Amino acid sequence: MKTQQLTVGMMGVCCYIISCEKTGKAAIIDPGGDEDKILAACKKDNLEVEYIIATHGHPDHVCGNGPIQQETGAKIIMHKADAEYFAQPEAKSFFSQLGLAESPEPDILVEDGDTIIIGNETLQVLHTPGHTPGGMCLYNAPDCFTGDTLFAGGVGRTDFPGGSMPELSRSIREKLLTLPPETIVWPGHGYGGLQSTIEVESRSNPYF
Repeated sequence: MKTQQLTVGMMGVCCYIISCEKTGKAAIIDPGGDEDKILAACKKDNLEVEYIIATHGHPDHVCGNGPIQQETGAKIIMHKADAEYFAQPEAKSFFSQLGLAESPEPDILVEDGDTIIIGNETLQVLHTPGHTPGGMCLYNAPDCFTGDTLFAGGVGRTDFPGGSMPELSRSIREKLLTLPPETIVWPGHGYGGLQSTIEVESRSNPYF
C-alpha cells in the first residue's frame, strides 16, 4: 500500500492518500481542506478515488468531504457512532462555531472489526472512542492511521462535547498499544511530529 501524507486546511490536518499500487484504487483519509491540492496529488498518480474516510466527524477533518465527493464520486465512510452523534442538532450547533463545512451524510457506516477494501489492500477498522464517540483508527500492517486518537507524543483532546478521557485512554491501551511495536503511527495532526511508532509512543508518550 502506498501512503502519501499532506498537511491541509486552517487546522493543519494530516490528510492521507492511500492507494493500491497494483490497481490504482485509492482512498482519502480526513480531507480537512485544500481540496485542490489533494485532488492534484491524486491526479498526478492517476488514482481512482473510491472512498473518503473520516477517522472522526470533527469539521476540521471532514470539511473537504463534500467538494471531493462532488469531484470524484467517492463514497464517504464514517463510524456509525459518529454519524449518529454529529447528526444531532446540539452537536451541529456547537461545531458550526468553527466555521467549517460539515460532512455530507455518509454513504457507508462501519463498526469495530469491519474491513475497507481498496483494490488489493485492506484496512481494518479499530473503534477508538474518546476523542469522539465514533473515533476510529485504520490498520494495514505496518501502518495505522490514528486520526486524533493518538499523536506523536500526545493524544487527542477530550474537552469537546462527546469526548471522554477514560474512554480515550482505554481505547489506546486496548486497541493501539497492543499492535506490533513496529507499527507506524500516522497521526491526524503533526503536533509532535508527522510520524511515530507504537514502540516509541508506548515508551515515551507522557500521557500513558
